[in-house]
Amino acid sequence: MSDPKKVRMGIVGMGNMGNAHARTIQNGEAGRIELSAVCDRSPDRLKPFDGIKQFDDADAMIASGEIDAILICTPHYSHTTIGAAALKAGLHVLVEKPISVHKADCERLVEAHTNEKQIFAAMFNQRTNSLYIKLRELIQKGELGKLERVNWIITDWFRSEQYYASGDWRATWGGEGGGVLLNQCPHQLDLWQWLFGMPSKVRAFCQIGRFHDIEVEDSVTAYMEYDNGMTGVFITTTGEAPGTNRLEVIGDRGKMVIEGDKLSFTRNETPAQEFSKTTKHSFGRPPTWDVTIPVSGENPQHKGILKNFAEAVLDGTPLIAPASEGTNSVELANAMLYSTFTDSTVNLPLDGAAYETVLKKKIAESTFTKKTVKAGAAEDFSKSF
Repeated sequence: MSDPKKVRMGIVGMGNMGNAHARTIQNGEAGRIELSAVCDRSPDRLKPFDGIKQFDDADAMIASGEIDAILICTPHYSHTTIGAAALKAGLHVLVEKPISVHKADCERLVEAHTNEKQIFAAMFNQRTNSLYIKLRELIQKGELGKLERVNWIITDWFRSEQYYASGDWRATWGGEGGGVLLNQCPHQLDLWQWLFGMPSKVRAFCQIGRFHDIEVEDSVTAYMEYDNGMTGVFITTTGEAPGTNRLEVIGDRGKMVIEGDKLSFTRNETPAQEFSKTTKHSFGRPPTWDVTIPVSGENPQHKGILKNFAEAVLDGTPLIAPASEGTNSVELANAMLYSTFTDSTVNLPLDGAAYETVLKKKIAESTFTKKTVKAGAAEDFSKSF
């Protein structure tokens, strides 16, 4: 008999992430969640879960009555269809990133959430990182003053040809809907909009298969503008080694940097614009303080999102990452690709229907032949849906 004080969770898609989440739950590290069912088209992926109700069809699991909630860990396109079906059936839903491939599908999925009593969340585990939580807190308190510029270099995603060859769906327009922006960077794009809001303009240069034999982007440099004058640059790739992960935020009152698991703050004694207008020196600049920012927290990552999901279902606790906010990170990725496709600056909000049309054309006209090589057991990252 199930425990009424726990959420009966079913996981669909028992590839790398689905398997990892299942083990987290079974090890008692996901709070008040019990693993009640698993679903995958591959019988081999279900074998490790003897004693757990098993399905080879997501709709059958949704209709089974065995679960209160579903965790969707399938390839990107099916997030929309499975998520909408689960919401329609009255289940609570937690979906892996990205919530969908493109903005129009995100909107369809979010529109399916019509019952506010149903919990609908996204697996944006980086929102549990104490460094980003503290940075957001300081920005909202005005410690940086007016934000002027953001620069994020996130190039430590190095991936080999073997990685891309490990699945025929991987790094294709039809299988993933994109490359580094849709696979590796949804967390950073989510953090970008969570910290700074959405820009009004995007101009991006996405290089298709620069470092790998793939038909999607593996190198991106994007420029963003905000209505208040702030600008941003986002640089990412899966082709650099050793790579960098450095987030730099400049405000009128100084500079904050997250790099190497550390948050640093160089604070202007006098705000830059005030100093500029009042100093009598041609080459002077504001004196600065190096401020120590205490950052505390366990950084629970996926476990934190799972625990929060259970608390939202059972206690009404606010969600760390509502799925409705997942549209923003997808829109940023889509805008960067659309800017490249059209060789133009894209105004936001993005026309989701226009982007969907271009993406479908990419899929229909693709002549790319994907070479696949079976990965070793320890490196099998493929998803089977």
